[in-house]
Amino acid sequence: MDEVPTLVNSLNPWNKTLYSVLLGEFLSIAGFATSGPILPLYLSDLGVSDPLTLKLYVGLISSLPAISLAVMAPIWGSLADSYGRKPMLLRAMFGGAVILVLQGLVTSPWQLLGLRIIQGCITGTVAAATVLVASAAPKEEVGYALGLLQMGIYLGNSLGPMLGGLVSDYFGHRTTFFVTAALLFLGGLVVLKFTDDAFVPPEDRKSVLKSLVPDFSALTSSKVLWALLAVVAADQIAGSIASPFLPLFIQGISRDASRVASNTGIILGLGAVASAAAAVIVGKFSYRIGYQRVLMTCMIGAAIFTIPQAFATSPGILLALRLASSFFIGGNMPAVNALISQRTEPGKQGSVYGLRTTVASASGALGPAIGATIAVGVGYGAVFVAAGIVLTLSGLATAGFGKRASIGPHTTNL
Repeated sequence: MDEVPTLVNSLNPWNKTLYSVLLGEFLSIAGFATSGPILPLYLSDLGVSDPLTLKLYVGLISSLPAISLAVMAPIWGSLADSYGRKPMLLRAMFGGAVILVLQGLVTSPWQLLGLRIIQGCITGTVAAATVLVASAAPKEEVGYALGLLQMGIYLGNSLGPMLGGLVSDYFGHRTTFFVTAALLFLGGLVVLKFTDDAFVPPEDRKSVLKSLVPDFSALTSSKVLWALLAVVAADQIAGSIASPFLPLFIQGISRDASRVASNTGIILGLGAVASAAAAVIVGKFSYRIGYQRVLMTCMIGAAIFTIPQAFATSPGILLALRLASSFFIGGNMPAVNALISQRTEPGKQGSVYGLRTTVASASGALGPAIGATIAVGVGYGAVFVAAGIVLTLSGLATAGFGKRASIGPHTTNL
C-alpha cells in the first residue's frame, strides 16, 4: 500500500493534482449517483404510501436540490476566487458526506426533502473540481485534463446506480446513503492528501462577506463567454429532453417486454462509457485541432446521430445510434470548459464556472419539461428530433459567433 502514495508523489505537481482530483471526483459522483435512484423506494420506507403524494415528493426532491445548487454555485465559485479552489472542493465533498449520513438517519419525508435542499446548497463538486484542474494544468493540456475529469464524471454517473442497486437490494435502502457518504469522504481524503493548489490570494482580496457576491465582470467584455454559456444550455437541454422518455420509447419498439428495463440500462450505461471515452480522446487533441472546430464538429455530429433515433425500430438500432451520439456529446464539455478557462482571468474563473453550473442545472431541469410537452403533443419519437434540432442550431451558431481570436496553437473563429 505504501507504493501508491510514493507513485503519486513522484508525479509532477499538475499531474498529481489532476489524477487525485479525477479519483476524488469519480468517487464523489459515483456516491451521489448511488443513492439517487432509490429515493422513491426510500420514501415508501418513510411511510409515503399514497401514489400522488409519492410523485409530489419525488418531484420536489428531484427539482429543489437542483435549484439550490444553481443559486449557490456562483457564490462558492466567488469564494474560490478569493480563498482558494481546494478548500471549496473539500467543502463540497466533506460537507456532502455529512449531509448524506443524516439522510440515512431521517424518520420522515420532509426531513429528507430538507436535507436534499441543503445538499444542493453545500455540494457542487463538479464546478469546484473543474476550476481546480483548469487552474493547475498547462495551457496546452487544459483540454486533455478537463477531458479526463469529464471521463471520471461520466463513469461515476454510470457505475453509481449499479452499486446503489446492489447495496439497496442486499443491505437495505438506508445503507445506501451511508455508502454514498463513505465514497464522498474517501474522495475528500484523496483530494486533501494529494492535491496541490497553486492558489495565490489576490492583493485586493475581498472579505468573506463581499466574496459572497460573484464577480461576473468577465462577461461584460466577452461575447464569447455568453456564447459558451449558451452552448452549455443547449447541450444540457438536448441531453435531457429525451432521457426521461427513453424507457417508454424502448418499450414501444421492443419485441420482448420483459427486457425493457435491462435494455434501457444497457443503452444508458454504454452511452455513458462512449461519452467518457470521447471526453478523453477529444480532449487530448482539441488544443491542436482548435476548440471551436471541436465544438462545432461534436454538436453537428451529435445531431446527425440523434435525429434518426426517432425512427429506430429495435433496441439494437437505437443502441448503435445512441453510442454514436453519446460519443460526440462527450467531446463537447471539455472543449467548452477549456475555452472558458482561456477566456477568463484566473481571479474570476470560479465565478464564471459557478455560473456555468447554474446554467447547466437550470437547462437540465428545463429539458424534461420541453420533452414532456413534445411527447404529449406529438409522440415519444419527436423528442429525439427536438434534441437534434437544438444540437444542430447550437453547432451552426458555434461556427459563426465571436471575433477572430487566438485559441490554441492557431487562429480560430471563436
